[in-house]
Amino acid sequence: MTEPDDPRPGVAIGHVRLDVNSLDAACDLLERLGVRRVTRQESYAVLELRGGTHLIVRGGDREIAPGQMAPIDLMVDDVRATHARYREMGLDPSDIASGSVHSSFTIPFPDGYRLKITSSHTGGRPV
Repeated sequence: MTEPDDPRPGVAIGHVRLDVNSLDAACDLLERLGVRRVTRQESYAVLELRGGTHLIVRGGDREIAPGQMAPIDLMVDDVRATHARYREMGLDPSDIASGSVHSSFTIPFPDGYRLKITSSHTGGRPV
């Protein structure tokens, strides 16, 4: 339960799973993007996102079509600044597309995935 003066929702997602072939490559990129490592084991890793959600990255033999969108997206406060930073990092971001709610772009992700980076719509409230 949140406190009366806490604007955040009372619940959050605890764990989300991402299946990959290249565990090390996926985790290395996610950490470069700012996701925090909790643990990294031989067949899986646990990474923490802002708000406390844990991303469980599981390695194995997966069938991933080239260019397939990853089953998760990452939300950032300033999509334009993030786009510029990722370009400077050499991550080859796509152009920013504006939708009815979010603006977003994608970057190449290990195993052929495309990872969507999307704008926040919290209106400046804490996430």
